[in-house]
Amino acid sequence: MSAPVVVIAEDEPRLLASLAFIVRREGGTPVEAADGDTALALIRAHRPALALLDVMMPGLDGLAVTRAVRAEAGLAATPIIVITALGQADHERQALEAGATAYVRKPFAVAELRAMIVAHLGGGAPVGAAG
Repeated sequence: MSAPVVVIAEDEPRLLASLAFIVRREGGTPVEAADGDTALALIRAHRPALALLDVMMPGLDGLAVTRAVRAEAGLAATPIIVITALGQADHERQALEAGATAYVRKPFAVAELRAMIVAHLGGGAPVGAAG
């Protein structure tokens, strides 16, 4: 059985690498994008088990990508976790209205994000979690 694909869209390279590391650690295969247009193309091409989308990024923002995914019948059920900076309080409401499955503020607790990823990939407890 192949690892579930997770599309990650984040324009900050270090954070993108960190998110990809977390996804790999939890048994997923990360497919990376640095902008929203690429993220949407990758979601269409890979039909991922999960998408992690930054709100503020070049091209389409994470909310526009979320709306586009929700509008396509074959993609509409894709779980989407939206990630954005702490100072953008109104983004949580906007993300949920756009169709996000969950919302995480930066800086995020790694354990919280790992638990969300595991839940959406259908696994048990995060790797290394006390059981």
